[in-house]
Amino acid sequence: MKIKLIDFLVIIAYLLLVTVIGIILKKQAQKSKNDYMLGGRSMPFWMLGVSNASGMFDISGTVWMVSIMFVYGVKSIWLPWLWPVFNQIFMMVYLSIWLRRSNVSTGAEWMLTRFGDKKNALPSHKTIIAFALLSCLGFMAYGFIGLGKFIEIFIPWHFVQPYLPFTISAAYAAHVYGVIFTLFTVFYSLLGGMKSIVWADLIHYAIMVVVSVAIAVIAMTALHDARSLPVPMGWNNLFFGKELDLDWSTHIPEVNEKIKANGFSPFGYFFALMTAKGILASLAGPVPSYDMQKVLSAKTPREAALMSMIVNVVLLPTRYLLIIGVTVLGLLFYKDLSISIADKTDFERILPAVLNTYIPSGLLGLVLVGLMGAFMGTFAGTFNAAQAYLVNDIYLKSFNPKATNKQISRMNYLLGLAVVTISILLGFLAQDVNSILQWIVSALFGGYIASNVLKWHWWRFNSSGFFWGMLSGILCALAAPSIFPGTVPLFYFPIILLISTIGAITGSLLTPATDFDTLKKFYKTVRPWGFWKPVAIAVKSEDPSFEPNRRCKWDMFNVVVGITAQTSITALPVFLVLLMPEQTAIAAATLAVSAWVLWKTWYRQLPDH
Repeated sequence: MKIKLIDFLVIIAYLLLVTVIGIILKKQAQKSKNDYMLGGRSMPFWMLGVSNASGMFDISGTVWMVSIMFVYGVKSIWLPWLWPVFNQIFMMVYLSIWLRRSNVSTGAEWMLTRFGDKKNALPSHKTIIAFALLSCLGFMAYGFIGLGKFIEIFIPWHFVQPYLPFTISAAYAAHVYGVIFTLFTVFYSLLGGMKSIVWADLIHYAIMVVVSVAIAVIAMTALHDARSLPVPMGWNNLFFGKELDLDWSTHIPEVNEKIKANGFSPFGYFFALMTAKGILASLAGPVPSYDMQKVLSAKTPREAALMSMIVNVVLLPTRYLLIIGVTVLGLLFYKDLSISIADKTDFERILPAVLNTYIPSGLLGLVLVGLMGAFMGTFAGTFNAAQAYLVNDIYLKSFNPKATNKQISRMNYLLGLAVVTISILLGFLAQDVNSILQWIVSALFGGYIASNVLKWHWWRFNSSGFFWGMLSGILCALAAPSIFPGTVPLFYFPIILLISTIGAITGSLLTPATDFDTLKKFYKTVRPWGFWKPVAIAVKSEDPSFEPNRRCKWDMFNVVVGITAQTSITALPVFLVLLMPEQTAIAAATLAVSAWVLWKTWYRQLPDH
């Protein structure tokens, strides 16, 4: 076991600190519903942006990104477009502004502003509540198990068991570790609400900056001494052709098997599909989780856009310093790492193996705190979102609309405890229900895009269309793995998109349009661009001073420039750590030019309201 006393002390100090934060902010969070759920909309945009970025610095994502950087090299920078990582650019440029203008507390409440609150408008409201809660529970149920397994690598259970007065099977060691850190997370987020989550995330991000820079420096020093990396030709090239053309045969032959198993070939076709899906998913806006709650917590629409900008600026350079640093150490000392299980190489074990072997004590404690803090921040944000939907969209809408602040506060605690209890119980049954629940969650996301693109951009789209678009997409996504066994899900995404789009449009056209007064109020408040001509004419006739949003072309231009800047700010730390000065300079210059263009065409044009 590499972890030492000083590392334990660092971890304990961090847990005590976040606990104190929750206690200090408890009274402030109890003032009102918005104080608890949205921090009273009083926090500056940079705090919300850093907090949101910190929550995205999760363990499972970082483990995966290290493994693909090891296998695909600098080209792996493109693969997170699967998520898609550039959705934050769409948010920055215009979607955060639109979302915040609605002045709601949750994504489900937003549905009422778009489709109204009459009986025929409720299917969309109920659908998004179900989507949000199932997504939140899905993450919370299995996220803490991932954390527990990560901790178990550094603190094997056989070292802990002798100090306990009772016996726990090693099979449940990860669950025990996960529950311990989950309880600390629930404590501070349950007491202090959104503000305690943001403050804890700020501390976590500061730690990750120190950790990432330190690991990057260690890797650069090791690479300088070694002079070169044992990688195939093209590994350090950002660009690609139709095929990857990476041959590991003379270096690490088992990597070729990994590339084949991933099924990303032909890579050019895969990249085109990935980009198309990413653009559509970004046009749909954020899913109803912690990212959306941070946008809704901003003071103004302008600050909501600036918050999304901060996410891009602070997350990617820090995260990729850590990723490329660990990758370089993994490549240089690959023969000394134990990343095989049952004679099968598991490249997702590179991150913990490198940390456990080459990071000095003290710094290792900070690394563990940083990665655990990432889990805690994501878990806390998701937990807060689940509470918001239960209290705001179920309790207050259906059971007690006139609840007092004291009653709302009590319900936040009760429902919060219920949510975390259910998620932990599901986690202990992970071996039985994991595949089913993950299947359902992935299906939900499969049906999400068509309905959520149309809700922003087409006036005739209604609540029934939203419901049928989501349902047809979900059913198609559930059936697709059986119809196309062994196929990468991205390759049958166009079929899911087509069927869900047909369902959404048909469901809308076969049912009455949304109440026109609701549409006019939404259009005048949110001011989206798209196919809104009948509504725009009606609003203009009532208010001749009203000016429709004509920034579609500029917004799309700024999205392209923003994605260029985002890719540059991602590549910059990678080339820096790889000791490639020419490529580092090109990335820096591209970033500088893109930033200047955005300052002229985006920042200076941001609305004041």
